Amino acid sequence: MNATARRSAAGLISVVALLASVLASFAAEPRLPALSGRIVDEARLLSPSTRNELTEALAAHERATSNQVAVAVLASLQGYDIEDFSVRLFRAWHLGQADRNNGVLLVVAPKEKKVRIEVGYGLEGALPDAIAHTIIQSEILPRFRAGDMEGGVVQGTRAVLGAIAGTYKPKTGTTYDVNFDPMIAVLIVFVILFLLHNMNAYRRGGHGFGGYYGGWGPSFGGSRGGSGSFGGGSSGGGFSGGGGSSGGGGASGSW
Repeated sequence: MNATARRSAAGLISVVALLASVLASFAAEPRLPALSGRIVDEARLLSPSTRNELTEALAAHERATSNQVAVAVLASLQGYDIEDFSVRLFRAWHLGQADRNNGVLLVVAPKEKKVRIEVGYGLEGALPDAIAHTIIQSEILPRFRAGDMEGGVVQGTRAVLGAIAGTYKPKTGTTYDVNFDPMIAVLIVFVILFLLHNMNAYRRGGHGFGGYYGGWGPSFGGSRGGSGSFGGGSSGGGFSGGGGSSGGGGASGSW
């Protein structure tokens, strides 16, 4: 085989390898459970009475506020990070109203010992990352570590509803499992310097944020998907997402 033929063969092998990689990435998409109700328990972790109790509470909350809160207890994360899986599941279920993105998803993965609270755009003010983290650390994980999985799910769900309503009070003296990332400190310093620079420029009659970016800024609460219907009742029958989405806000934990 001459040099030209060898190069052609190598190029063909590269193309085949690239196609195989693309096909593998499509095949690796996770299997997402269907939204069969406000409580989806693949792992069969919750008793029927607990599922009914939580379903009633979540349905009542939606009737009063239009917020959609759901719980997913997964059989497995299928090799994915819980953050990635939770965002995919939230968006597939379209939790929250399309014009408000007011959904929350509590995800529990007993096999991997992971938990996450995924928050829709519209509720990030009522349920910021810090509060979601506090709920996981002080309400959910202590019960999970003690073997009370059902109690952790119930208490976590109640705390989420309380935080949205503004009635949740974190326990005092709670310790947290937080790993400090030096890059966060660098980013904070950069943001502060950026803000100071813009403030000084504004005082001098120059351009502030609007001048640098043409008035552009992130928008929250806008439509992120198609419309759907809202369900109710203890069985969760007829429940579907309302068209909302999430951008990855929330918190995660492990035990």
